[in-house]
Amino acid sequence: MDIRTLPEVERQIYNRIRKKYQLTFDRLRFGEKQIRLLKIADLEEFLDGKDPFADVSEFPFWIRLWDAAMILAYVLGSQPNGAGNRLLELGAGLGAPGLAAASAGFEVTISDYEEIIMDFQKVSAAASGLTGVHFTHLDWLHPPKMEPFDVLAGAEILFRDEFFVPLLNICKTCLKPDGVIYLAHDAKRQSLPKFLKLAQSDFDIGLKEQVIKRDGKEITIVINRLRPKKN
Repeated sequence: MDIRTLPEVERQIYNRIRKKYQLTFDRLRFGEKQIRLLKIADLEEFLDGKDPFADVSEFPFWIRLWDAAMILAYVLGSQPNGAGNRLLELGAGLGAPGLAAASAGFEVTISDYEEIIMDFQKVSAAASGLTGVHFTHLDWLHPPKMEPFDVLAGAEILFRDEFFVPLLNICKTCLKPDGVIYLAHDAKRQSLPKFLKLAQSDFDIGLKEQVIKRDGKEITIVINRLRPKKN
């Protein structure tokens, strides 16, 4: 990636981030479309031996491109009917699903809770040649009022039980009555069944599994599709 090709604003953001982190770009392809994701180059050096699950309240989950995010990005990036639909990505991290959706024609808002995360997302959107993508700070405990979306999406966002009810409230208030929610998680994520049990009174829940191989091991990614129940 030739950084000189970035627009001035995003190039300045990139140069500011580069003073703190070693950076690289990943390229994800969806048929004839592709996106570029700005990432920290050496996660092992950044983590310095930290266990991501030892204290989930402290670990910066946004720095990693999770397998579930790549699968969800493929699902959304392959949608044939994105144009004209508004999509909100929740807890976006590096933003792969949201950017993939934007490449498929969705009007996308990517949300997270820290400015540094959104800096990475903005550079990735510019590097991917995507315009019209919106970025917003979204505190699940104190969400702002937003016009409802056609689609909500999130990958690996169910780590802390205390956020399940606030997240469910966002799902109910930010989704159109005929909208759909896509959630993608590693099948081993123990928090997923807990959240779905809470959600089942308000949503019809579908399930699809995708098996991928990583370092010679099979990993099962669960994609849940939630639709509001009709009264």
